Amino acid sequence: MLQNLPFVTESIIILLLALVIDLIFGEPPEKLHPTVWMGKTAEFLKSRLKSDNPRIEKISGIILGLSVILIFALSTYIILNLMKHYLNILLYIISASILLKTAFAVKCMGQLSMPIGEAIEEGKIEEAKNRLRRIVRRDPTKFDDQKILSATVECVVESTVDGITSPLFYYSILGIPLAIAYRAINTLDSTVGYRDEEYVNIGWFSARMDTIANYIPARITSILMVLSTWLLHEDWRSAWKILNRDRNKTESLNAGWTMSTIAGVFNIQLEKPGFYILGDRVNPLTPKHISRALRIMKLTILLFIMIVVLPLIILMGGFLGPILL
Repeated sequence: MLQNLPFVTESIIILLLALVIDLIFGEPPEKLHPTVWMGKTAEFLKSRLKSDNPRIEKISGIILGLSVILIFALSTYIILNLMKHYLNILLYIISASILLKTAFAVKCMGQLSMPIGEAIEEGKIEEAKNRLRRIVRRDPTKFDDQKILSATVECVVESTVDGITSPLFYYSILGIPLAIAYRAINTLDSTVGYRDEEYVNIGWFSARMDTIANYIPARITSILMVLSTWLLHEDWRSAWKILNRDRNKTESLNAGWTMSTIAGVFNIQLEKPGFYILGDRVNPLTPKHISRALRIMKLTILLFIMIVVLPLIILMGGFLGPILL
């Protein structure tokens, strides 16, 4: 019976099982995580493609980015095709679900962010700073509790896009290989997509690709986040107001959308010193804002799946089902 599953049904089962795997087990060990392999591959290629000539290095940046994306997307396509044709369909669905799960992370955001708030509640500021280093790039050495909480809340809502809705968006269009391709793009950005002297040329392509890839999901996600705040009886009017006012204040074309939304919801100010200030300081940040942000994140993901992902799977499956995994 399972052997004859329609493509759309199969895709939805894989998605739902991947979500269940995430919520029960969280992230796989680092040694087995494709994202870790992507980062190591990018570092390996970077060390061999660096050049003293800026123009050559920019071209090398294109080669680096495309190589990592193609290596992981194509290998995913080939492996899943082989499994689908030579293994039992049930084993294929389980394997495909595990692989799709590695492209997004829901449970881990709570596991990483909640202990930061708990450390602040207990007055363990240094512990909070150490935990914060695991989820943000910035140096929290001189941060007080407000800046620590700000960075944590920012991370939760920004990760809603690049850690969850974007990979699911691309899965709904062209299946697991495109979700893995997106994960490669996002990993490239976090590995080499910086603007300092070392990365500005070798990482420019990866950073640009990440901006393009997140452009549509970031905007859809922020609008659904406003809807979530309404459903949760939060301050959706302020969310909409601050979203429209502050969304373009970040250097990133995408990050400001969800961050300004959450700043409006809580009537708080989110700040990355020297880069941006979002929202109005009506209320001070407290550890409870982390749990409230996670609650909004989870409802936003549910709405995104129901309103965007499932309809796209049905639509794309009708056109491309015969040639997709």
